[in-house]
Amino acid sequence: MNRTKQTYITAFALFSLFFGAGNLILPPFLGYNAGDGWIWVLIGFLISAVIIPIMAIYGHARLQGTLLDFAKKVHPVFALVFAVLIYAISVALPSPRTASVTYEMAIQPYFEISSLWSSILYFALVLVFVLNRTKILSLIGKFLTPLIVLILLCIIGIGLFMEVEPIRASIFENSFTSGILEGYQTFDAIGGVVVGAVIVVSFTLQGKYNYVEKRRMIARSGLLAGLGLLIIYGGLIALGAFNSGTLEIENRTELLTLLSTQTLGTIGTAFLGVLVALACFTTAVGIITGTADFVKKLAGNSQLAYIITGIIGCVIGVAVGQFDVRYIIDIALPALMFIYPVTIVLILLNVLPKKFASGLVFKVVVLVTLLFSIPDFLQFFVAEGSLDPIKKYIPLANESMGWVLPALAVFVIATIFQRKK
Repeated sequence: MNRTKQTYITAFALFSLFFGAGNLILPPFLGYNAGDGWIWVLIGFLISAVIIPIMAIYGHARLQGTLLDFAKKVHPVFALVFAVLIYAISVALPSPRTASVTYEMAIQPYFEISSLWSSILYFALVLVFVLNRTKILSLIGKFLTPLIVLILLCIIGIGLFMEVEPIRASIFENSFTSGILEGYQTFDAIGGVVVGAVIVVSFTLQGKYNYVEKRRMIARSGLLAGLGLLIIYGGLIALGAFNSGTLEIENRTELLTLLSTQTLGTIGTAFLGVLVALACFTTAVGIITGTADFVKKLAGNSQLAYIITGIIGCVIGVAVGQFDVRYIIDIALPALMFIYPVTIVLILLNVLPKKFASGLVFKVVVLVTLLFSIPDFLQFFVAEGSLDPIKKYIPLANESMGWVLPALAVFVIATIFQRKK
C-alpha cells in the first residue's frame, strides 16, 4: 500500500474515532444557544474540539510512543496516574453517554421501555462484544461513519438554505469561552492522546515505514481528519444558530431530532437514529475494550484482569447510562475541568520543539496548571460565590479558564531560565 493511500485511510479512521455519535448532539445545541454569537462559539469550539485533538495526534507523530510516554517528562508516576484517570473518566462518562444518546434518539421515540432496562440490555451486548472480540464492529464502522456523515451533510445542506426566522441573541456572557468549554464535552482532546498512541502502534506493527515517514503520514492524516471535523461541526453549529429564532427546545438530542425531521422527514430521522445507535455501540465497545487492554497490560498480561475490567466498565455504564444526556453532561463538568487543562498543556508541550519543552518546563507548567485548575473544579462542590475572593486575583477565572495565563507565564519563565543554564 503506497503512502498516499495509507494517509487517506488513516485520516478516515481518525475522523471516525473522533466523531463519536455523542459528539454530533453538541454543536447544534451550542449554535442554538449562541444565536447571533455563533461565529465566536464556533471558533472556541474548534479550538478545543478540533485543533487541540489534532495537535495531540501530531504530538504522538513526533513522540511515537505510548500514552504513558505522553506524560513521562513530568514523572513516571504522574504518567501512570494520568493514564489511569484518562481511562477511568472514559469508562465513567463518554461510554455511558452512548447508551443515553441511543435511548433518547433511537429507542424512547419508538418503544415503551425504561432507560434503566435499555441501559442494561445495551451494556449486556457491549460486554458480549468486549469478551468476544470480533471484526464485525470494525466492518460496521467502515460503513456507519460515511452514512452518518452523508445524512448530516444533507441535513446541513438543506437546513442552511431553508427560510428561517431572524436569529435570536446569544444567551452566553462570553460566546468564545463558552465554545471552548463546550468543546471539552466532546472528550476529543482525551481521545487524541489515546487514539494517537494507537495509530503509532498500528504503523509500527506494519514495519514498512521509518520514523520520518510515519511522522509525516500521521501529521497529514490528522490535518485531513481535522478538516472533516471542521466542516461537520461548523455546519451543525450554524444550523442550530439559524434555527434559534424558530424552534423551542430544551435538550440536545431533541434539537438534532427536530432538525433531522425538518429536513429529511420522519423516515430520515428514524434511519439516523438507527445509525447513531450502532455508532454509539461501537464507541462504547471501543472504550471499554481499550481500558481493559490497558489494565491487562498493567496486570502482567492477565486475562482475568481484562475480564474483570470489562465487567466493571459495563456495570458503571448501566449505572450512569440510565440517566438522560443532559444530566451526564452536567456531572461530567467537574472531571473535565480538572483533567482537560492538564491534557491540553501536555498536548501543547509535546508539540513544541524539544528545546522549549524540557523536563523542567513539563514539570512546572503541569504543576501550575493543576494548581490553578482547582478553583474551576471546586466551584461545583462549594456554595456559589465562596470562591470569588480567590477568583478575583486570577485572570480569566470567571470564565473557568484561570489556568491559562499562569501556565503561559510559567512556561515563558521556565524556558528563559532553562536556556540561560
